[in-house]
Amino acid sequence: MTAAARRKEHVLDNSDRLASARKSFRLVLRVSASLAFIAATTFMLFRVVPVNPTTAGFLFLVAILLIATKGGLVESTIASVAAMLCFNFFFLPPIGTLTIADPQNWVALFAFLATSLTASQLSARAKRRAVEAEERRGEVERLYALSRGLLLIDNSQAVAKQIVQQISQTCEIPTVALYVRGTGELYRSGFTEADVDVKLRDAAVRSAVLKEDGTNLIVTPIRLGGEPIGSIALTGSTLSDAALQSLLNLVAIGLERATSQKAVTQAEVARQSEELKSTLLDAIAHEFKTPLTSIKAVTTDLLSRTPDSLQPHQRELISIADESTDRLSKLVTDAIQLARIEGGTFRLNLGIHFPSSLINAALRQMKSLIEERKIDVNVPDDLPPVRVDSGLIEVVLTHLLDNALKYSPPDNPIRIGARLGEGKVIVYLVDKGKGIGEAEQAQVFEKFYRGRNERHLQGTGMGLAIAREILRAHGEDIALTSTPGQGSEFSFGLPIAPGVISQ
Repeated sequence: MTAAARRKEHVLDNSDRLASARKSFRLVLRVSASLAFIAATTFMLFRVVPVNPTTAGFLFLVAILLIATKGGLVESTIASVAAMLCFNFFFLPPIGTLTIADPQNWVALFAFLATSLTASQLSARAKRRAVEAEERRGEVERLYALSRGLLLIDNSQAVAKQIVQQISQTCEIPTVALYVRGTGELYRSGFTEADVDVKLRDAAVRSAVLKEDGTNLIVTPIRLGGEPIGSIALTGSTLSDAALQSLLNLVAIGLERATSQKAVTQAEVARQSEELKSTLLDAIAHEFKTPLTSIKAVTTDLLSRTPDSLQPHQRELISIADESTDRLSKLVTDAIQLARIEGGTFRLNLGIHFPSSLINAALRQMKSLIEERKIDVNVPDDLPPVRVDSGLIEVVLTHLLDNALKYSPPDNPIRIGARLGEGKVIVYLVDKGKGIGEAEQAQVFEKFYRGRNERHLQGTGMGLAIAREILRAHGEDIALTSTPGQGSEFSFGLPIAPGVISQ
């Protein structure tokens, strides 16, 4: 134990002894005042206004009730015994002695004593309950004020510090410390020793209550939904157990509310950041579109001229520029689509379409790339129509086709088709490429991801990510089944148009 801790413990011991001495002195004063009141009552009834024993007993009982009302149980009990002795000595024959001549007076004396003791206890109990009710009312008022204070917590500042200050000011607890388990935040007010930090963390981890009677310290966990989310240490608290539990519940709610507000704020900031990023990316991409269109027009015009108008090496260079323009244009288009999807600015233009028309439209868009590849198409004519955004679903299909063309050998066919299953139209695309390992399958749908062993292939790694987000906007998702060395199958469901009964 450090010297500072020993000095503090010594000061606390001296304070406790002084408080106990003051309490004992006040009790002695109250008892002395009660005895003096009984003595004054006896003098008045025996010397100033002489009365008979019945009247004296009644007035003594009234005096005891007054003492019980103003004082406590100890004072009223001692006053009852003193009043019984005075009643016996001054009013029951033989007067001037503590003996009783008439046996009936014994019954009266003990009846008086029992009545006075019972009355004093009932009065003291009523007074104690009134005091407890007043204390409970004060606790409820302080807890209400604390709940209002916790609602005004500023998430831009230290949450633990604000809660500790609210508890210290509102509940009049001089020494408070709070530990938030989720963030590791800890704040102390009034505590000087650092060992309370260890006790706070231990209480939060073990979910156990620690009480030290010598220092009046209590360290208790703060639970939410049965799980400890932190702990609090209090010294000098006068709160009842029920009020303390209510305080812990308020702190738990305050911490959870602060965490929720912080999460909402971060989500809003992230959303605004995504919107800004998407807006900038969309604007930049559109700026690229104009010069790319001009370059494409020039290269197309040059390539469409007669072979004699250009030398072979010139035509080759123009072809390279034309292919690079197409690749860059696709990159810009993918960037625009991804920016709109992430920014939440794109909207579905739903309509009724046949699966065969969607697949054929995608194949027409990819005509220049699939002319030398074998594509097996299998779409039954009796498939029901689907309700989708045709333009976006065609984007999904073109990305899947482009992916299959890149990652499967040129001499292996690609199968694309649709079938009915699980109340939906299932569209699938199968290639005979190298396949994708199980550990890598979840990564292929991430933005900018390309196969570990295929980094040499051209592409941005955005195609599958765009396809998945488009399908999720339709309430669907894309599935991947792949075996290394045997190829891959991508499939997704399309919702059947309302009013159509699937077979």
